[in-house]
Amino acid sequence: MKDGYGRTIDYLRISITDRCNLRCTYCMPEEGIPCLAHGDILTYEEIETICRAMAQIGLKHVRITGGEPLVRRQCWRLVKKLRRVPGLQTVTLTTNGILLEEQAQQLVAAGLDGVNISLDTLDAAVYRSITRCGDVSRVLAGLEQMQKYPQVTVKLNCVLGGVQWEQTAVAVAGLAKRCPVHVRFIERMPLAEEDTQSCAQDDVLAALEAVYGAAQPCEKPMGFGPSTYVQFAGFLGKVGFISAVSHKFCADCNRIRLTADGKLRLCLQSDRMVDLRALVRGGRTAELISTVQEALKEKPQAHCFEQRGIETACMSCIGG
Repeated sequence: MKDGYGRTIDYLRISITDRCNLRCTYCMPEEGIPCLAHGDILTYEEIETICRAMAQIGLKHVRITGGEPLVRRQCWRLVKKLRRVPGLQTVTLTTNGILLEEQAQQLVAAGLDGVNISLDTLDAAVYRSITRCGDVSRVLAGLEQMQKYPQVTVKLNCVLGGVQWEQTAVAVAGLAKRCPVHVRFIERMPLAEEDTQSCAQDDVLAALEAVYGAAQPCEKPMGFGPSTYVQFAGFLGKVGFISAVSHKFCADCNRIRLTADGKLRLCLQSDRMVDLRALVRGGRTAELISTVQEALKEKPQAHCFEQRGIETACMSCIGG
């Protein structure tokens, strides 16, 4: 799969639900959002059909997201289906971790290759404030459970903010010192008008080096996305950065998104979408390949987060 700028597209993020059991301040309004009707959401079988078609033209990596994917029943069934798709190399999951402890065994048995756990702080009170209702101990329990499965790559995603972000960064990064997990700091993208504060990558790295010493860059990629990684002496895991604003990586973008209701979204910020659900439910699966290839020609060259005043859908409506 090639877009209009010659970039190879081989990574698909699949939202399987718009529902979530948290209300994180930078992702979803406190009152929630109007949820899609059950019949509007793609079935696991329909997702498998789409992935089988796209795998024929180069799809290699899929990531299951939400909302919160683990609130959808038997998420492991989709993992198992996708692992059987010829051409797919990895099937991974992004979760807030609240339900991970109880579902980890089934997900791993189904063939999950990796899991990204969102964890913005280790402080219980701060976590509850950010998520408006979450219990960080449940996330940590899920993280501990995943340590039983060394064949699964575990990464922690941390979105920093607040007046004590330096202390938070040091504390969360410390998990990579004690455990074989990779901690990634993600710059907050200006998706919500009321919350545009961000901690730039260079500032975060400086705060970490002040405590843990000089970091060495990792030349070997640690996945198939835009993260860059460094290694601190004595750490079991690595520390990474996903910095869409301060270190724009659009030139190497390899991903597209599938929303829970079957829209192929070409860029996180762009509202250009193609309805794949209509093709699947209309029995027109043969058209999927050509439709995707034509759609990719319209993938934007880059996001425009740096331009103020551009309307962007909230993250909870986009899919993780």
